[in-house]
Amino acid sequence: MAQFTICARNKSCVKLLIELGFKDELETEKKNDMEFTIRDAKPDDAAGVVAIFNPIIEARSFTLFDTPFSIEAERSYIVGLTQRDIFHVAVRSSDEAIVGFQSMSPFATYTHAVDHVGVIGTYIDLGSRREGIASLLFPVTFEAARRKGYEKIFTYILADNQPALATYQKHGFRIVGKAERHAKLHGRYVDVILVEKPLL
Repeated sequence: MAQFTICARNKSCVKLLIELGFKDELETEKKNDMEFTIRDAKPDDAAGVVAIFNPIIEARSFTLFDTPFSIEAERSYIVGLTQRDIFHVAVRSSDEAIVGFQSMSPFATYTHAVDHVGVIGTYIDLGSRREGIASLLFPVTFEAARRKGYEKIFTYILADNQPALATYQKHGFRIVGKAERHAKLHGRYVDVILVEKPLL
């Protein structure tokens, strides 16, 4: 079975398996590979989270974060999560690898006027996109947010990150504004799209 699994992930080998009549087995293997579990993040997930997050930051195209995180810093962040914070990871069932995560925190802590608003971030492994991982994360986060008393979710999306904008719109977010030259990343000004989703 291990040899079959390795072969099922090689294009040339896949063609041979189909010719030999193993199409159904390939479909089963593909289905098993695409199964994911969504759960709360744990401190021991720090390395897996950083392995996803840092390449996204270094790509300079997907996020306002501009400095990579250390495993120790991420572990400390997870340990320090408050009762109102939400942090979910998507784990691939076939190898227990973290392939995505979604976090949410209060919009502001300096006032209670916006306690009902949360800020969300969604990050998928660059090699695991278009596998439906975000669509598994969003419903779990929405449910947790309602339980914690949130009534609205807000986030910022780089204006040229159209795939991210489309993903958020697919899950009920609407554009409420655009902040021009809002961020300066690596010496370049970028516009930011503001989106929100009501939970009521």
